[in-house]
Amino acid sequence: MSNEYPIGLFDSGIGGTSIWKEIHLLLPNENTIYLADSKNAPYGLKSKEEIIELSFKNTEYLLKNNAKIIVVACNTATTNAIKELRQKYKVPFIGIEPAIKPAANQSKTQTIGILATKGTLNSDLFHEKLSLYTNVKVVEQIGHGLVQLIENGDINSPEMEELLESYLKPMVNQNIDYLVLGCSHYPYLIPQIKKIIPSHIKIIDSGEAVARQTKKILQDSNLLNEAKEKSWQKFYTNANPNVLETILNHKQTVFEKDF
Repeated sequence: MSNEYPIGLFDSGIGGTSIWKEIHLLLPNENTIYLADSKNAPYGLKSKEEIIELSFKNTEYLLKNNAKIIVVACNTATTNAIKELRQKYKVPFIGIEPAIKPAANQSKTQTIGILATKGTLNSDLFHEKLSLYTNVKVVEQIGHGLVQLIENGDINSPEMEELLESYLKPMVNQNIDYLVLGCSHYPYLIPQIKKIIPSHIKIIDSGEAVARQTKKILQDSNLLNEAKEKSWQKFYTNANPNVLETILNHKQTVFEKDF
């Protein structure tokens, strides 16, 4: 396998670009290929079997394009399908899970909030991780409708503000001091979230940790790209490319493709 082969990433839509940005920042030499499966978003409302099937489909496409490592840039796909992916394919996989550990370890009020999709919060893997932190109270909230609004480009809409207030205010009232964003779409909502929650509540997402883990696995596998040529980045979506281009600040070309 060539070190110049790309890092592959997939998500149920545009949200995983929050992970891609952290990886590209840490590993600017690496070529990347990103799949936004927006046609099937959100994964959080689908059955485990459907999520596994979609994850296999995305992986097959990335492998056809020579991905040397695959980042499952979707909490729902990770918590429902990462085990099956690792069993079926030889390529290394990096998963993304809600960052419960730093929140639980650092909480002063012993109460943390987790905003995530139904698919993540109902998954076996999530409950396994949660069981390790019995010392803290965890306030779970399903983010019904948030992914759809983000996918439609309605991040700053009145509907978004209304939904976020209805989800966050009860969490604040339960004295959380950490808010864990358990979906790769949600970092794009941080400006709105900060307007609603008190400033002492810290917001945590998984992006930086995933980027560091990706670098570590590439180093351990001797797969870091040492080439001096300018790296390339490719983005594919099976829906309207405009929203993805907007979220990437139009600095990247997005290809519309059914994969």
